Amino acid sequence: MLNKINNIGIITSGGDSPGMNAAIKSIVNYSINNNINCYGIKYGYDGLINGNIKKLSNKSVYNIIGQGGSILGTGRSIKFKTILGRKKAFENIKKNNLDALIIIGGNGTFTGAIKFNKEYNFPIIGIPGTIDNDINGTDITIGYDTSLNTIIQIIEKIKDTAITNNRIFIIEVMGKGLGFLAFNSGISIGALDILIPNNNKYDLKNLYKILNKWNKYNSNIIIVAENKNIGESEIIYKLIKKKFNNLEFRFNILGHIQRCGSPTCIDRILAIRLGIESIKNLINLKYNFVIGIKNNKITYIPFKKAIKNKKLVIDKI
Repeated sequence: MLNKINNIGIITSGGDSPGMNAAIKSIVNYSINNNINCYGIKYGYDGLINGNIKKLSNKSVYNIIGQGGSILGTGRSIKFKTILGRKKAFENIKKNNLDALIIIGGNGTFTGAIKFNKEYNFPIIGIPGTIDNDINGTDITIGYDTSLNTIIQIIEKIKDTAITNNRIFIIEVMGKGLGFLAFNSGISIGALDILIPNNNKYDLKNLYKILNKWNKYNSNIIIVAENKNIGESEIIYKLIKKKFNNLEFRFNILGHIQRCGSPTCIDRILAIRLGIESIKNLINLKYNFVIGIKNNKITYIPFKKAIKNKKLVIDKI
């Protein structure tokens, strides 16, 4: 029976999000201050399977707090979805004398943790790191605020050319179709309309009503939350361009630039709080949950609950 945590493995998995490095730094610094060794596992769960594990020091994380992405790399592991892959991962955990894992990621990352924990009952703490903000039980996830601000900055630049040329721009943003990035960026920039898919379909009725009254000499922005198939904004663009040939339209898919850049203050502080809290819990031998934040207070969410249902943007209105 585990009675003390001596060695911790850190994984950043899935899509990268700004603030992951701030979380890594806080985990490493706080662990070392409490005589706990930290090991970085490269490129997600594949690093466990391949034994790509390296000890981290204060020097390793000295100047990473403001860097985007993750110094450990991220990835989605096909092998970890297999029994054989998880078995190999566990063998490498034992080989490196790891007592617990801290995993930073989103739905796919936590789904993997559930399967692994069921088979090996190994101590794991999850930290929500995803720009999609789609983890239940936490108000915000690491990377969401930075991504939202990046989107707003880019759209404000696009608005300049939209105004100059009397054009309406259709802009697709990330977010797994859930709409947090689309809704809040759209409100923030005063978008003409915000399209969020429902059951993988867009309702264009309200947009048609708006465009029927729209002056051809006015410019604006239409925000589209990405759907299951990325790039459906182009379909919408072609449809309304044909229907409203008196107006001039352009479209953009912002793409992976939304994941980039130095994290905002909000994301840094959130990452540091959750990182330190994860070590505090492991010291007290508490684990197998996701650590989030609700009403500015730390909350503990069972892995299954964190990924069970879609977190709806309507809850935030």
